[in-house]
Amino acid sequence: MTVIALAGCSGAPGVTTTALALLLSWPLEPGRRMILAECDPDGSAVLHGLLQGTLGDRYGLRNLSVAARQGDLGDAFWRQLIDLGSEDGTKDAPHDRLLLPGITDPVQAASLGSVWKALGVIFRGIAAEHGHDVLIDLGRRGAFGPSGVLAEQADAVFVVVRNTLRCLQAAEGRVRALEERVGDVSVLMINEGPYPAGEVQRVLQVPVVATLPYAPKDAKVLSDGAEQPHHFTKSPLMKAARTGSALVVQRVALRRARLDPAGVRVGDGGVTRAR
Repeated sequence: MTVIALAGCSGAPGVTTTALALLLSWPLEPGRRMILAECDPDGSAVLHGLLQGTLGDRYGLRNLSVAARQGDLGDAFWRQLIDLGSEDGTKDAPHDRLLLPGITDPVQAASLGSVWKALGVIFRGIAAEHGHDVLIDLGRRGAFGPSGVLAEQADAVFVVVRNTLRCLQAAEGRVRALEERVGDVSVLMINEGPYPAGEVQRVLQVPVVATLPYAPKDAKVLSDGAEQPHHFTKSPLMKAARTGSALVVQRVALRRARLDPAGVRVGDGGVTRAR
């Protein structure tokens, strides 16, 4: 299906929280999976955030670096995935929304130098051969350096930006650099500041594809494992994430159609390649 990369910039834009919201709200047809790979070289935010440190270092990228040295990366990848269940946290749709946790210490990023490219190949194989979608969380700086190959191999790259002056100033340089590296770039906006999407689009000169509300209380459920409030799935954050997921799917489809007009169609469940 599709491989999508999320990148950030300075100013704590909320890349991982956005990625988790999209993972849990992504439109899935029966038999399809959505995999979130936490590939932030600064370390995992999910293991000690949403998962509250309950898994230790039993799962994640660090273990894949060991598997790569043993020639077992392909099989080991699937063993490192965690089932996050459905949007409301239940397991009524098991093994549909999966997480590959990131490294537990930024120092471990040095051991992944040769793994990033191999992971990119695995992600593309998952999308093409298995029909699943992959969402890559590159964090604030992971779209550059050795892990930047993941952005290069993605079907689409989105920069998560808050519409504050501080974040927009930081985002300008990041967006330009990413455009030079991967071509088309789009924005997912966190609506914290005073600037409307149209102004953000004008300043950054790239499309704002979707907007998520600035909702700290709801976001802490995903970022810090806070207690899930009643009707969390109907919160403004998760409602916007569902809409945003559909808009991201459409954006990827449009990009693919420009590159291969005869080979792409869009269904209710996402982007597929015509047979």
